[in-house]
Amino acid sequence: MMKIKREASATIAAPEISRRGLLAGLGGLSFALAFAADGLRLVAPASADAAAVKVTPWVRITPDGTITILTPGAEMGQGSMTSLPLILAEEMDADWSKVVLEWAPADAEVYGYRLGRGREMAIVGSRAVMTYFSDLRIAGAQVRKVLIANAAERWGVDPASLRTEPSMVIDPASGRRLGYGGIAAFGKVPVTLPAVDRSELKPRSEFRLIGKSVPRRDIPLKVNGTAQYAIDVRLPGMVYASSLHAPTHGDAPASWNDDEIKAMPGVLDTVRLADGIAVVAKSFEQAMAARRAIEATWRAGKLDGFNSVRALEDYRKHNVDPAAKTEIVDAKGDTKAAFAGAAKIYKAEFYSDYSYHAQMEPLNAVARFNGAGDRIEIWDGSQDIAACRALVAKVLGFTTDQVEVHPCFMGGAFGRRSVADYTVEAALIARAVGLPVKLIWTREEDIAYGKFRPQAYQSIEAALDASGKVVGWRHAVVGDGGTSLLVGGMKIAYYGAPNQSIELRNIAHGVRIEHWRAVAHNFNLFAIEGLVDQMAADQGVDPIEFRLERMGASARARKVLEAVARMADWKGKRGDGRAIGISITERSGSLGAGVVEVSLDADIGKIRVHKVWLAVDGGIIVQPEAARANVESGIMYGLSNGLHERITLKDGAVEQSNFNDYTVMRMSDMPEQIDIAFLDSDAPPTGLGEVGTPWVMPAIAAAFRRLTGKRLEHMPFTAERVRGVLKA
Repeated sequence: MMKIKREASATIAAPEISRRGLLAGLGGLSFALAFAADGLRLVAPASADAAAVKVTPWVRITPDGTITILTPGAEMGQGSMTSLPLILAEEMDADWSKVVLEWAPADAEVYGYRLGRGREMAIVGSRAVMTYFSDLRIAGAQVRKVLIANAAERWGVDPASLRTEPSMVIDPASGRRLGYGGIAAFGKVPVTLPAVDRSELKPRSEFRLIGKSVPRRDIPLKVNGTAQYAIDVRLPGMVYASSLHAPTHGDAPASWNDDEIKAMPGVLDTVRLADGIAVVAKSFEQAMAARRAIEATWRAGKLDGFNSVRALEDYRKHNVDPAAKTEIVDAKGDTKAAFAGAAKIYKAEFYSDYSYHAQMEPLNAVARFNGAGDRIEIWDGSQDIAACRALVAKVLGFTTDQVEVHPCFMGGAFGRRSVADYTVEAALIARAVGLPVKLIWTREEDIAYGKFRPQAYQSIEAALDASGKVVGWRHAVVGDGGTSLLVGGMKIAYYGAPNQSIELRNIAHGVRIEHWRAVAHNFNLFAIEGLVDQMAADQGVDPIEFRLERMGASARARKVLEAVARMADWKGKRGDGRAIGISITERSGSLGAGVVEVSLDADIGKIRVHKVWLAVDGGIIVQPEAARANVESGIMYGLSNGLHERITLKDGAVEQSNFNDYTVMRMSDMPEQIDIAFLDSDAPPTGLGEVGTPWVMPAIAAAFRRLTGKRLEHMPFTAERVRGVLKA
């Protein structure tokens, strides 16, 4: 089970950052992992290297056989908290039943994975398993070597003659056995640790944990109620706060009925924020009542008068404006010549709206200063505890050493909890009132002042030669968000068009936007696969054959396309009123192909997805059941967004208020069948948390086209839009 440290009243705390003295004095064996420029390595707890950096032992083995492994995997339901320690446990040959987990501290330089030239702890972009996989395997193998070396010295034999079973070193020649706990009672961690070559790592055939589903460690805690979310934390003397932000993103508070609010029952104070007003009260109910009573005026900002529907319509003009600023995302071959000599050219336009993250748990955080006001503790369900720590420190004028972040579970995140703006608010409010504060945003506030997936316009063209093969490809995206939010998924490495031009035209409105599950892959793949389906239909070629022969699908793409065709019985007869559609999906190194079977109630404009099949090449699957749940979750997210979810702004303000008018998929809309297959692979793991989402929208649109002969080119496919397309 997850090791829980009780503090104040039922909070999970990160392990305290240990120093050399504590490391040296721990009973048993402690292994500190250090991330060097040349990769991960272990250092002995009492070594100069360990003393030089602020480290907690990643692995501790006590004489009773208990193995404690730190987990840097933020847990929002995806299972990373379990999967990452399991990778290390596999290579050290640990008995998983003897393993307990603790959160890793918020220090990316020590506990982060390598990304570019730096290190991060952000559990975003489906990164967790694929970024930590190799380093954790090597670390586990090093721990195993140290255990074997200690046993060999005790027995006076060659370490190479020994082998291990779960938590046990065995001497095959004599039959002697020595448990890891027994070794911990006398063993030592050498200052110079044994090197591990990648060739020494376990072959896949010897995995005992990787590839075998084990129960996730967070689920029992969530079932019995002991899993701690930040919203559950209670501290002595804690008060409650709720924020009211400007109805228009970027506006600032000018004035409000402050005296009236402070006179309300239980209200302790109000705090001016850069973009809103916080009310602090003895209870959350009192804070809510006071928040509802605020009558504020706001200083106008850039977004006042903004209309998102009109702006999206205007994106088309920006796309054809020769003076518009253009950024080249990718270019190959001679696109101009390919189009000039084309036998046929296809062009299509696609639109997508803003989307809200719709995580279950509203944004919240707890902040507490020490008596001197020069240190702060934070309790947060964050996708990036290290970035949270750094941002809080920056805003407060602290060093990161003055900020301690206690990781908590998250009730959903989908990218929204990768940015700690709400956590900073909690810190600023706690500083202003001099008391521990729990800040909770209401659902209405979370939507009105959300950070959305940007809306976007896609212009996409393809040039075919005389044989019908795609030889030229032009794709432009227009939207708000820049490279990080708009261009993901635009590159089509899985297709073989030799001449390509991919462009970005960014327009900054001032709407708060943020990474959203699978980010830009959603609207970019919607456009890419939408045009592919259009061409296949016009050419009278089966959609799979068109991708294989006319689009020049890669060998990897061919495998997933052929796999899903078998799964869905692609050429089999469908029931009356039903049709299927297919799409490639790609994200975070994973590649897949999916098929949906849909029906349509034309009278009300409702598309119903009945069956779903998805084949994914995601490399080695560390935890199959957790991976399957992740992909299923992504599919549901895609269905909900593709059919329902839409944010619009009018006069600069969000028009939706809660789940009554921001529609998400209901249980009654769930498909009756979802089949997911992972292709067998020896390749390192790639990301799975988001690959299930982007393909859903174009596959539904393709099935709709098969049913009706008409095309859906603006997502989400709301009932109103569907009826409009049918009438057109």
